Amino acid sequence: MMKTILYALSLVLIVGAWGAAKEAKEAPAESETTPEATEEIVHNILTEEEMAEGWKLLFDGTSTEGIRNFKKETLGKRWVVEDGTLHFQGKGEDADGWQAEDGGDIIITDKEYENYELRLDWKISTNGNSGIIYNVIESDDYDYVWQTGPEMQILDNVGHPDAKIQKHRASDLYDLIECDVERVNPAEEWNSIRLVVNNGKVEHWLNGFKVVETQMWTDQWNEMVAGSKFKDMPAFGTGKKGHVSLQDHGDKVWFRNIKIREI
Repeated sequence: MMKTILYALSLVLIVGAWGAAKEAKEAPAESETTPEATEEIVHNILTEEEMAEGWKLLFDGTSTEGIRNFKKETLGKRWVVEDGTLHFQGKGEDADGWQAEDGGDIIITDKEYENYELRLDWKISTNGNSGIIYNVIESDDYDYVWQTGPEMQILDNVGHPDAKIQKHRASDLYDLIECDVERVNPAEEWNSIRLVVNNGKVEHWLNGFKVVETQMWTDQWNEMVAGSKFKDMPAFGTGKKGHVSLQDHGDKVWFRNIKIREI
């Protein structure tokens, strides 16, 4: 009986040792950790593939060169470079009005674009509001970029009062078309967008999903504009080409990886 017990214990020890040796053999050594696990993501650059596809970097993460205020050659001091982002610092607690005294909407394209794709990442402050406004006509006839350019809305969909208004939520075509489904990340978290404008066909993409699609300059487009807050702005949404603008709506907002390519 004792021999049987000793034999059984020996067998258990042998099997256990074999299993441990097998696991040790199959487990990857620390030195075999894949590069992807430790590789740091680099922002505000173009890959070789992107350069071959014709992408142009609009913000390099270190300077505001080429970025200016609407109808100016200078940039308001509330727009700064911070930790590799283009950051609007907000209007401040004591500021009057809805924009910063030394802020303002900015132009990020050095020329007018007609058929193009824009990509960037944005992060909004809690209860914040901003926007990406495109096909902007720069003229002394207009005081603000939104008098001519449609807007891809940037918003804290949880905290900002505008989130209660249909067609005023993040990535909506502001006051014209609401997203088909909500894809936005919470305030203080990064979101990635694609904006495609090609022969008047507009697509808003948010975090990998197409959320808005429409065709400009059609009867349906004109009807939408006539039923919106832009109805008394005769030049709104008429530009066949124009600049891309980032909005000062008084709240803190951050941008990075801003790039554009012509289609």
